Amino acid sequence: MHKSWKYLQTYLLIAPQTLVFLLFLVFPILTIFIVSFWEFNGYSMTPAFKFDNYINIFTSKVYLDIYLNTFKFVAIVWSLSLIIAYPIAYFLAFHIKSLRLQIILFVICTIPFFTSNIIRMISWIPFLGREGLLNQLLLNLGLIREPIDIFLFSDFSVILALLHLYTLFMVVPIFNSLIRIDRNLITAAVDAGGSGWQVFKEVILPLSAPGIGIGSIFIVTLVMGEFTTVRLMSGGQSSSIGYAIRNQIGSLQYPFAAANAVILLIITLTLVFAIMRTINIRQEL
Repeated sequence: MHKSWKYLQTYLLIAPQTLVFLLFLVFPILTIFIVSFWEFNGYSMTPAFKFDNYINIFTSKVYLDIYLNTFKFVAIVWSLSLIIAYPIAYFLAFHIKSLRLQIILFVICTIPFFTSNIIRMISWIPFLGREGLLNQLLLNLGLIREPIDIFLFSDFSVILALLHLYTLFMVVPIFNSLIRIDRNLITAAVDAGGSGWQVFKEVILPLSAPGIGIGSIFIVTLVMGEFTTVRLMSGGQSSSIGYAIRNQIGSLQYPFAAANAVILLIITLTLVFAIMRTINIRQEL
């Protein structure tokens, strides 16, 4: 009896978490999956089990271009965020010895997060606009003869805003990996005659790979579902699958939006699992 009660206590302890998991994650995803097979005739939905929504998506050149555009944003933002984040994390981990100074610099990095994403995006408009500060600076320096339009309401402004929003999600996990590297390993590599580049390539980079993997998961998942930044910073001239889903929901095309959401979820999970298979993230957790 005592043993049965202990088993029952274990199940009672995990019951609240399980209910929350089922109610707020599994059930909504299952609902979206079911609705993705429904019919939509332009003004009403009809419960059904048809693959028309998926067929329309896979045979549409428009949606192919939208998905390719989304992948382009993910690849560029991931690449640039890694290029920006790694040197910052490396500098904080190896060149800043004071813990207090490290904390201060981290707080400085997080200052933009004290305001909402929309405010941070809108703040770029007077800087990047045709009559904005950047164009005025280039004109005053004589580098250009007339304002450049590509800075705002373009893929350039979308990527810039996404980098502004999400680069910190790459900095933090990489810094966490670098700060946990045993400095004796680096000393041993140097004593063995390794150059600075060899030490970085053979010791530091492999040991920081889990942090890169975690940061990559953050960047991929966040950018794949992004729609607000794409809408505001492109001026409606560019699109992503998240933006397309948002528009479909706004026009009450729920089955079509659900089908796109299922495809987006599958693609995102595939990318996440590929990252986890490539890099051993568990050693970082």
